[in-house]
Amino acid sequence: MKQRTMLINAVRGHCSELGFIASQGASRVNDLIAIIEDPDDTRLPLIAREALSVLISQLHAIKEEIYTLEKKLKEWHRSQESSQHLATIPGVGVITATALVATIGDGSQFKSGRQMSAWLGLVPRQNSSGGKDRLGRISKRGDGYLRRLLVHGSRAVLRCQRAAPDRQTPWVGELLVRRPTNVVLVAMANKTARVVWAMMRDQQDFKPVRS
Repeated sequence: MKQRTMLINAVRGHCSELGFIASQGASRVNDLIAIIEDPDDTRLPLIAREALSVLISQLHAIKEEIYTLEKKLKEWHRSQESSQHLATIPGVGVITATALVATIGDGSQFKSGRQMSAWLGLVPRQNSSGGKDRLGRISKRGDGYLRRLLVHGSRAVLRCQRAAPDRQTPWVGELLVRRPTNVVLVAMANKTARVVWAMMRDQQDFKPVRS
């Protein structure tokens, strides 16, 4: 994905120097690709078209690789009951569900959801000072990739809740009043990790708690 982004930025940058500007977003670069691949479009100098065509060929190759990988991932997901259960959790898609199952298995190595969340580095470190316990930043231990997936999933959920305030979870709304957004996202990811562990244990779909 990083290489694809770099190629898209390169195409966008070179085309802008030639006077062709496309709106932001990976999908909008298709307008530039159409110009480059159209031999009848005389607005683009031949030597520029030939040079940019090399970048376009690389983009098409990466797109095909991504399509193949996504197809294999979806096939594996359909073969794993646990992964299908996890994908019913808000903010957990096929990529996150398969990554969790492939890395953690059935979660039986953890005694509780909190222990798994701590392993993922989503539980605040606890420090003692003057006889008082204080919660610091998250430890960021464990699998950083899984942690990022869960946080990104929480961001998607929060974005949807902000777009439809009537659907916002009261717990999230109250937390947003007291804490910065990034802290709330980690707290949501922490909660999701605990739900994941419980669902791995019980092998069932997500059941939202009505409040």
